Amino acid sequence: MVLDVDGVLTDGRVIYDAAGVEYNSFNVHDGYGIRRARAGGMKFALISGRRSKVVVHRARELGITEVHQGVTDKLKIFNGLLARHRLLPARVCAIGDDEPDLPILKAAGFSAAPRTAVRVVRESVDYVTKAAGGRGAVREVLDLIMKKSSARPK
Repeated sequence: MVLDVDGVLTDGRVIYDAAGVEYNSFNVHDGYGIRRARAGGMKFALISGRRSKVVVHRARELGITEVHQGVTDKLKIFNGLLARHRLLPARVCAIGDDEPDLPILKAAGFSAAPRTAVRVVRESVDYVTKAAGGRGAVREVLDLIMKKSSARPK
């Protein structure tokens, strides 16, 4: 699963205090869903256009080692991940919320967006979550994938 960060794992807001310290809010349900899926063998990567120490900390907490920040060409990173992990695009889910995410959303086998994504993204993906970005959207998609994969004949 390839995730954008701002607007997907967070609600898209970036908060700074008077000293310039950045704060983000992450959803614990998303975190639990990611940990559970990782324990089941799913791999995760974060691809973000911004750079943030907070994201590095959250990724480490969730055991996500593929963290790519400050990315202007998300498709290039996506294709590199596919090659390095020997994955077909059809085996990858991508979740994004804004125009820079469109190339990977179109390349992935299954694409999703939080209901708070910009309209062009919502109209381009396979699934739009009921949950907002940073409010359980990732968990919603993970639960959907887990439900579908457990319903498949073995």
